[in-house]
Amino acid sequence: MNEYKKVIPGFGIREGKAAALWGADCCENDVLALSRYYGDSGADELFLYDLSETDEDHERSIGLIKEIARTADVPIITGGRVRRLEDVKKYLYAGAKAVFLNVDVDENVDLMKEASDRFGDDKIYAWLPDFTWLERTAEYSQLGASVMILGCACPSEAETARLEEKEETFILSSDCPDAAVFSSMLASGRVSGVISSMTGKSPSCMELKQQLKKNGIAVDTFESAVAWEDFKLNSDGLIPVIVQDYRTSEVLMMAYMNQEAFEATLHSGLMTYFSRSRQSLWLKGETSGHYQYVKSLSLDCDNDTLLAKVNQIGAACHTGARSCFFQTLVKKEYQETNPLKVFEDVFAIILDRKENPKEGSYTNYLFDKGIDKILKKLGEEATEIVIAAKNPDPEEVKYEISDFLYHMMVLMADKGVTWEDITRELANR
Repeated sequence: MNEYKKVIPGFGIREGKAAALWGADCCENDVLALSRYYGDSGADELFLYDLSETDEDHERSIGLIKEIARTADVPIITGGRVRRLEDVKKYLYAGAKAVFLNVDVDENVDLMKEASDRFGDDKIYAWLPDFTWLERTAEYSQLGASVMILGCACPSEAETARLEEKEETFILSSDCPDAAVFSSMLASGRVSGVISSMTGKSPSCMELKQQLKKNGIAVDTFESAVAWEDFKLNSDGLIPVIVQDYRTSEVLMMAYMNQEAFEATLHSGLMTYFSRSRQSLWLKGETSGHYQYVKSLSLDCDNDTLLAKVNQIGAACHTGARSCFFQTLVKKEYQETNPLKVFEDVFAIILDRKENPKEGSYTNYLFDKGIDKILKKLGEEATEIVIAAKNPDPEEVKYEISDFLYHMMVLMADKGVTWEDITRELANR
């Protein structure tokens, strides 16, 4: 069981919209925006219940889960519409950390061992609709479910106490994101986290975790490894902060913090600065909505400058520019060698050719000929790599691998796969 207890926002997905776990009403049109908000605002994981009733809606939910996994930057637990092993695979391939099987569906219980053997028991959870199923948790554990999710709206203290008699790990659920209720549930040594039916944006997960922390619950919040007193401040008692996009490392802006701003940033997970012109605290995005969600804070070797990596919502600059550093003064041309940047640049050209065909373009020739031609060329280039590898000259290998990667990117563009999809998949392995 993890050292920290987890706060897990949860909602159902039906017809592309978010629905409360204990109600049928859809209450949020933009599922992606809601999921990204939770990922940014301190959620440890996301719980997504696929409430689709038709195959078409199920496929739409799979697509949404895939996009959430790509952009929300938080592990996902999902399930709900499992008819066969293929459905479990679809959820996992969409990017889910784990898939739950509903134990009140006999076919799901029958599928549990096969799914666990195929994908690993860490990928399979059991969904128990209420406490009447508690006596069978040992059976589900033997079948391969590594975590039991109790899907009741709000368990009583007596019900929670029953978990101490068990050996399994549990995630409980609540229909109200209340710190006192959460604290009671998380106090159990058998409970690793709580799912809350959260389909709105207040309170934020970080705010909730700060309340839990006050109640003595060990939760994952921002704690500085270096005390403010050990920072070297400028003559105004401030420390400069350089801000970067956490995905691309693009430098976005530079600002200053005093102690109050630094502590507010740690508490909320939102970048908060000290405005020298107004002589007051400045929560970035408070008026514009262009918030900066903290991903990491680092201190330089002299303890006198902070580096913040953030998820920037909208523009960082007051001019509306993405970055404040958009005025080029001097520049010497150089060849970009950052691997991912090179891949992204080439891939962008391939995508542009797909959207805006250019006469005489080899890329457009491949797209026009279709998937069979693309696959034929990819196979040929793979064979060329094998042949080149038998040659002692490494230059030929580099050339053939480059050809292969180009044709692979054409295939990626044709199938709607991005480099971010690939790197995220590799990172998860």
